[in-house]
Amino acid sequence: MMNNEIEGVSGDTKLGIRDVLKAHGFNLNSKFRLVRHAPDPSKYDRRVLIAGNWLPLYQAVQTKPVYLDSNVIVTFTADGGTRAKFYGVYSVVKQRALSPHDIPEDCPYQNWRYYEYFYELEHQTRYLDLEGRVVIDWGKGRQWVQKSKREKDKLVLEILPSSRASRVLQPFTDYLDFTLSYTELRDMIDNPDAHSDWQASLSAVAGVYSILAETTGELYVGSAYGENGIWGRWEEYAANGHGGNSLLKETIKKNGDYPSSFRYSVLQVLPKSTIISEVIRWEQRYKEKLGSRATGLNLN
Repeated sequence: MMNNEIEGVSGDTKLGIRDVLKAHGFNLNSKFRLVRHAPDPSKYDRRVLIAGNWLPLYQAVQTKPVYLDSNVIVTFTADGGTRAKFYGVYSVVKQRALSPHDIPEDCPYQNWRYYEYFYELEHQTRYLDLEGRVVIDWGKGRQWVQKSKREKDKLVLEILPSSRASRVLQPFTDYLDFTLSYTELRDMIDNPDAHSDWQASLSAVAGVYSILAETTGELYVGSAYGENGIWGRWEEYAANGHGGNSLLKETIKKNGDYPSSFRYSVLQVLPKSTIISEVIRWEQRYKEKLGSRATGLNLN
């Protein structure tokens, strides 16, 4: 979706990120760099970095003087493939040696204390309305800090609705390649326009899913079918966390960690045309494989 909300840029123009920034008063003659953060998933949980607001510190601590000749950095986060989503604009106030005191005690990544450089960065609020909404094509280059070149401007692929701006969910890619917390599930269901890719994909199929109670490790296995497929069934869970299941209700009643500590995943995808008895047969098979009746949250 390309929403033409950039004042001063015509609707038939191919937008580059320089166009968007300039329309918001950015000085293209300043010494600035484009930065794309794509944290190694074996070392970092993207949800923790973004939802926990640790990304500003993540970009401030460095092993090399990467921003040394820059006055400003324009930051993006990886968004699948060569896509990159606008995160914010930051003035580079000062480069100095990192102190262990720069890393708070509650930071989940205490190894940052041993990095060499610390950048004092000032968030520029002028661009708040663009944050989380502008998606560009970063290109195939692996370099995560780049100079912006007029002749090779980064193409704007889409400008997302404002309701998607603060969302943690990346574009939908695969049914078996995600797990959602209860907060993420509610956010997705409550904002269908902002997550139209997720709604279209989950509504298109029937299937078998699991709900993990993270605190206890217990598992619930269920199935979804009908006109709205998995999306339709998960709407019920978004409403209250338990979707009407008696053991999930009891878990929520007894333990204050729930439903916020439930995690939702797809186990098996089936065509919506699959007869209900076949969907349920797959559900029973997964209950047997995962032991969710013997040690989990399934009664039958």
